[in-house]
Amino acid sequence: MAMDNVKKFAGQAGTFLSRAKQYTEEKLGNAEKTELDARFENLLQRADRTRLWTEQILAKMGAVLEPNPNSRMEDFVNTKLDRRARDRESNSEQFGSAMIDGGNELGPGTQYGATLIQVGQSQRKIGQIQREYVQSSLTNYIVPLRTFLEGDMKTITKERKILENVRLDLDAAKGKVRKARSAEASKAPNHEEMIKAAEAELRKAQADFDRQYEITTLLLEGITSAHSTHLERLKDFVEAEQTYYAQCSQTMTELQQQLGKS
Repeated sequence: MAMDNVKKFAGQAGTFLSRAKQYTEEKLGNAEKTELDARFENLLQRADRTRLWTEQILAKMGAVLEPNPNSRMEDFVNTKLDRRARDRESNSEQFGSAMIDGGNELGPGTQYGATLIQVGQSQRKIGQIQREYVQSSLTNYIVPLRTFLEGDMKTITKERKILENVRLDLDAAKGKVRKARSAEASKAPNHEEMIKAAEAELRKAQADFDRQYEITTLLLEGITSAHSTHLERLKDFVEAEQTYYAQCSQTMTELQQQLGKS
């Protein structure tokens, strides 16, 4: 078992060195590189743009839903949406509570005290509406986008790395075949065996590359489906935002009417 582990480690080290050598020679212009087709490159660019702007949107939305940097979304949100986050009072609710307490202390029978209580109650209501809006935005928009980044995009990144490794292996194998077929190698006594071994390695490397290329392509094409899903979630967010502003407007209209009567 120990010997098997040593052989495995030696094989991994050899593969790593071979890839590093191939990569370095490509950068220096001393080795040929298998180029990916234009459609695949476009898929890669679209995936990168999708990841970048999904991250940007989430970051900016976090600042909108939670302006207080001490309670930023990284601390306020998690995928489980625990009860503590849902029950945390908003700034408007705290503001409203201060008004209500002040009105009671200054005298609910006075015009100023009664008005403080009325406004405070409306502020608390707005705060509750705001919490519902934030919760809806978290559930229906932020969490799906975060899940996409932490799931699909991480898988794509992983498979792209594997593709790059097998691509390096393929080009290294091509280089070995060229070297085995060279005039200098033809002088070796085991020349035919060298060619056969190099060609066998090339066939395996090509098969590994083709298989990984197909896997990565399928994952990249899945971005189209992700865009459709994000579009539906965006519509949900717009609906939640519209409801939020409408309810806030209705609350303030009712408050103004009450104050007008008093």
